[in-house]
Amino acid sequence: MVGGLLTTDWLLTAYRQGIFPWPVYDGQNEILAWFSPDPRAVLELDRLHVSRRLRRRLNSGRFQVTFDSNFPSVIAACAGPRRPDDGTWITPHLADAYVELHRLGIAHSVEVWQGGQLAGGLYGLALGGFFAGESMFHCVRDASKVALVHLVRHLQSCGFVMFDVQQASPHLVRMGATEIPRHEFLSRLKQALELPVSFTDPLRPSASERPTVCANPISPPPNSSATAARSAPVC
Repeated sequence: MVGGLLTTDWLLTAYRQGIFPWPVYDGQNEILAWFSPDPRAVLELDRLHVSRRLRRRLNSGRFQVTFDSNFPSVIAACAGPRRPDDGTWITPHLADAYVELHRLGIAHSVEVWQGGQLAGGLYGLALGGFFAGESMFHCVRDASKVALVHLVRHLQSCGFVMFDVQQASPHLVRMGATEIPRHEFLSRLKQALELPVSFTDPLRPSASERPTVCANPISPPPNSSATAARSAPVC
């Protein structure tokens, strides 16, 4: 399917039907395309694979992890090409649309920091008990994996039941992603959307403990470390 609009209503209607946008270019022309793959890749929340090396990295204290503290910087980093000759599917119009969804409390980000710099992260949409992972990035080895592990833990603590990762990339398969038929995906999606869960429920600290939204594109994280995809570009 091609065409349509990147409005909030259009995007939410699409995601609730298992469809996501993926703009493509025909020469210099941007074409808004929409996809619903069959099969569809999901990451079962109770089947996340964490290797011994990654577990050591998680326990090392090397990274700080926050949620929703700098969504614009995460999506900007995800939009960056992995190699100088690569393009990006996250166009400025698409990025603006997700930033608006973030403002409405629908799109969320996970930030991974090291030494006061944004080292990795990911973002996606939360609808009922369904989380649609959109993209992830890392500038430091394993930072995107750290973000994914914290996100899965957080989704479990919130009561989410479905994590859509769209396509089974080798990176995600190593972390436990599997493929299911589209008809099964849509059936589970319908049930997940009806659940009265919220991405922010476990993230309601007192006012003095809340993360501060960063003003600079790449700025230091808050002192407290919150606990808790279509591509994984390397900075």
